Amino acid sequence: MPKLYLHALGHFHPENVIDNRFLEELDIGTTDEWILERVGIRERRTVLPLDYIRETKNADLRAGQEAALYSNVETGRRAALAALEHAGLRPSDIGMVVAGGCCPEMQIPAEACRIAQALGIEVPAFDLNSACSSFGAQLHLLASMSGLPPYVLVVNPENTTRAVSYADRTSAVLWGDGTSAAIVSSEVPARAAVVETTLASSPAGAGSVVIPRFGHFTQDGGAVQRFAIKTTQACLEAMLPGARARTHETGGRIHFVGHQANLLVLESVARRAGLGWDEQWHNVIQFGNTGASGAPCVLSQHWAELKPGHSVLVAVVGSGLTWSSLRIDIEESR
Repeated sequence: MPKLYLHALGHFHPENVIDNRFLEELDIGTTDEWILERVGIRERRTVLPLDYIRETKNADLRAGQEAALYSNVETGRRAALAALEHAGLRPSDIGMVVAGGCCPEMQIPAEACRIAQALGIEVPAFDLNSACSSFGAQLHLLASMSGLPPYVLVVNPENTTRAVSYADRTSAVLWGDGTSAAIVSSEVPARAAVVETTLASSPAGAGSVVIPRFGHFTQDGGAVQRFAIKTTQACLEAMLPGARARTHETGGRIHFVGHQANLLVLESVARRAGLGWDEQWHNVIQFGNTGASGAPCVLSQHWAELKPGHSVLVAVVGSGLTWSSLRIDIEESR
């Protein structure tokens, strides 16, 4: 496949912290020990005021929307500006905006159009949503497209706590809010090159993970966890031989970044694939499941640690059921 160059990433997490003690105090039958045993998460961020969650448990989705301290547009704008700064670019350098994730704020217009408006740029903009695997799906399709502008901005604004019932302990412990942004190019080389992508789905599982238009997030937790382990492991093992051959030649290292939903799933996948603890990057302990922004936020947080010769293997899964993988090779600086 033609290379898709990754020039920079940016991320944004809201300030409000939901820790396990906060969830204990909601009196919904959960404890710090119960949470750590099941998902390994200690903290999450939220765009919702903490007093609002205490008082209402977010029973009314419309009230949650109105109470939110940040919109998807604002978190998308902040993450995009961080990515632009890291790339040494201006908003006017962007020729296309692609957005997507799990929980858009409006049916129309596309969130990409609203974020482009907030950035003050008049360019083609559209959403490509594939739930938690959106980032992989977006890069997979961009890598297959011709005639792209020099720089494309990819944004995943994920403020899904607005759709979480804090009376449901199985959902409340999982979700956090975060937004990622990436700048990619098929034309202008950069030190990070996306050299391999996949995208697949099993629509038979379409009802396994849902956020209804007027309802809270629900999932078949056991079935989804089994799917996540099996599929992430398959994606990772398909990429490992090529990555190991390359890092053997370059002396570089492999870094695995999976979908940030459950620490126990990530540990299980890495152990089965024979990867050491130091070969896996994650932020699920501190930020919870931040949907499509999880893996690119992790990559953004570790961007400065990537050295020539390294290879990053990204495997993400999501509602649909969908999954995607990316292999990103780090080359000499350009």
